[in-house]
Amino acid sequence: MKQERIFTPVSGYFIVFLVFLLILAGILGLAVIHHPIFIVALLVGVFMSPGFMIINPNESVVLVLFGDYKGTAKQNGFYWVNPFFSKRRISLRARNLDSDPIKVNDKIGNPIMIGVVLVWRVRDTFKATFDVDDYSNFVAIQSEAAIRGMAGFYPYDHFEDEQAEITLRSGGNVVSEMLERELSERLEIAGIEVMEARINYLAYASEIAGAMLRRQQATAVVAARFKIVEGAVSMVEMALEQLKEKEVIELDEDKKATMVSSLMVVLCSDKDATPVLNTGSLYQ
Repeated sequence: MKQERIFTPVSGYFIVFLVFLLILAGILGLAVIHHPIFIVALLVGVFMSPGFMIINPNESVVLVLFGDYKGTAKQNGFYWVNPFFSKRRISLRARNLDSDPIKVNDKIGNPIMIGVVLVWRVRDTFKATFDVDDYSNFVAIQSEAAIRGMAGFYPYDHFEDEQAEITLRSGGNVVSEMLERELSERLEIAGIEVMEARINYLAYASEIAGAMLRRQQATAVVAARFKIVEGAVSMVEMALEQLKEKEVIELDEDKKATMVSSLMVVLCSDKDATPVLNTGSLYQ
């Protein structure tokens, strides 16, 4: 299996001067002397002209001679190569792939919508040119396959799998690193280097989004009520202890029960309590 090799072309500045002299000498010689050798000089100058090429920074040119890979020129500048070489330009710049959200199943089987942003570039021009048909399309398709593979390893969140230490929502760098590994393995055949991969869109699919939202809201309400009751119990306990320590009033069991009931209603109610003044005894 062939690998990329660097081709060092000839500087184009000397050759362009030589081509100019050959063409000029051929034209002037034919016009003045009419000797056949000047036709040869003119033809050689015209033949050499297509061999010039300019390589910009972060750009490469893959050179092939009659189906034989000769190498890749990467050094930027003005060069000349064999006119019979076929030239294919390959950009070495970093590129972004912002994938559209696709529907996949997480570890639990819930349908979710997920999209990623991928930063990549060509590392091996030989593989990108000859091992795959269209490396840009190859990156797009394999990225979708990597997303589906990665999403199956983790649940969407802890609501479905409370034992899960890592989820798609909270995994952060761990999930991103796995996504990068998946992409690197799949894109290695095309000579593509994965520079960074991150999830940029994550949501439940539309058919379960409403139900999951209600579940999250219910969970939040239960958690809030738990905190409220826990705090109310602590406050009632503290109130009873303070009344006992400071001997403000003697409370028997019935009075304690009434007081606890009243305080719990006031502290746990989701509405403001309406006081009722009792002008008689405590038991009326």
